[in-house]
Amino acid sequence: TMLLPGLLLLFWTPASLARHGPQLWGGPHTHGTPRCYSAEELPLGQPPPHLLARAAKWEQALPVALVSSLEAGGRRRRHDAPPAGTQCPVLRPEDVLEAGIHQRSISPWRYRVDTDESRYPQKLAFAQCLCRGCVSARTGRETAALNSVPLLQSLLVLRRQPCSREATGLPTPGAFSFHAEFIRVPVGCTCVLPRSAR
Repeated sequence: TMLLPGLLLLFWTPASLARHGPQLWGGPHTHGTPRCYSAEELPLGQPPPHLLARAAKWEQALPVALVSSLEAGGRRRRHDAPPAGTQCPVLRPEDVLEAGIHQRSISPWRYRVDTDESRYPQKLAFAQCLCRGCVSARTGRETAALNSVPLLQSLLVLRRQPCSREATGLPTPGAFSFHAEFIRVPVGCTCVLPRSAR
């Protein structure tokens, strides 16, 4: 149920933020140059609150919203059973009647948490295809007649990098600048025809 709203937000976010231009991140006085924030201005190295307040509602985006449930599920699996592998599953109708879209798909996928300390949000849920081919709706087993490929979506994030507040140009300890960056996030998988016959 969270998949459709999350995907719609991903479509909306790049377009809406693009209208704001560079002033969203640094203000008109920067002329495109990100401001260098001192360690005292940054709470634990996180982006300044005013940047976050004027940015997208990341918590509503699917790659962000899924992280907490994925981490909770990972903790349960570590206690209850070994984690599931990434092999292509055999689909049985009786097993997936109440499963999520990513499990019922004939190009099934799982989610993993991607962590990048220099990015905000630092943690994002990335979809990972479980099959090279696709699952036959007739047999429930993988077939090479089709290929599984990831569905990629653009997401605007903040990127943190060291900066200098001195005339020497050398990085100042604890000082960072932030700039907007579009990244491609895999949000699901789909089936396509192979590029060439085998």
